[in-house]
Amino acid sequence: MRAENHNSMEIGIYSLADLYPDPLTGKTISAKQRIEEIIKVAKMADEGGLDVFGVGEHHRLDYAVSSPPVILSAISQITKKIKLTSATTVLSTVDPVRLFEDFATLDLISNGRAEIIAGRGAFLDSFPLFGYNVNDYEELFEEHIELFLKLNTKELLTWNGRYRPSLKDAEISPRPVQQKIPVWLGVSGTAKSAERAGNLGTGLVLAILGGDPNFYKPLVDRYRESASQTGHSLENLKVAVTGHAYISKTNQQAIEEFYPYHSNYWYHINRHRGNPVPLTRADFERASSKETALFVGSSQQIIEKIMRQYELFGHQRFIAQIDIGGMPFKKVAENIERLATEVAPVLRKETKKNSS
Repeated sequence: MRAENHNSMEIGIYSLADLYPDPLTGKTISAKQRIEEIIKVAKMADEGGLDVFGVGEHHRLDYAVSSPPVILSAISQITKKIKLTSATTVLSTVDPVRLFEDFATLDLISNGRAEIIAGRGAFLDSFPLFGYNVNDYEELFEEHIELFLKLNTKELLTWNGRYRPSLKDAEISPRPVQQKIPVWLGVSGTAKSAERAGNLGTGLVLAILGGDPNFYKPLVDRYRESASQTGHSLENLKVAVTGHAYISKTNQQAIEEFYPYHSNYWYHINRHRGNPVPLTRADFERASSKETALFVGSSQQIIEKIMRQYELFGHQRFIAQIDIGGMPFKKVAENIERLATEVAPVLRKETKKNSS
């Protein structure tokens, strides 16, 4: 089952704002500099004609952003057209009412450009920080997404749940410019999460960080099947693919340049998980091959990888994470330019042609 797509693919970028040291210099920039650079990156993406910019949420000293709507609000004032999304909002540990108010405000000041990608996040730090029990992980997410979707459609709401105080004829304010704030659910590999997104009628965001793209095809199929079975129109549902990306003049140059940063990123992630095993160069080269999901290579190889996945998923959006592992701003800026001028125009043309 495949959704009809009568528009060209949206292309964007996102940042999780990690504060890892540059593996080539050993230097770690400040949180202030990191946020300033993220705002510059968003402005470049907007000026380059990209469609979407996202910033993620973490609650650790090795990440610079804990409040995506604050950063996105700053970005909204220096951009004109680009859509502004969280990437992701850790929905289990945020109050849905506060979340709606923040993003409705962002929508007002950005003139209707706010979106939310809701997910679980890579870490559990927010649970004790905000007084939630990690044993309620699944139930919290279920209750919070259910409440948020109601808030997104009703100005007055009466609601009862288990994990937050009840609402009785509560005024949900402000209302956004858009009729509803677009909501996507992030999915990394579980059929249950894909099925939930379909049942709820939200967008689906696939976090594809490596391996064989065919692994994710059943998730997209399950999403669309669930949506159809629960009465949601497939024409209104969207699939996005996200992943690490690095674009250079040649495939080999991209591998040479990106390996130190990609390896450094995973070393720090895995260290926090108690498994600080470095990514070998051989493993990285295998992960960067033509058949795999990691978006590393020349502009042409990136186009071919995305189009190969488009044949699998029929997705409407691709968002690249291009600033990981302590990568300096100059390299990030070069990647944005290649994505905007060499990759995006071809993808838009090809997907527009295929959907007509």
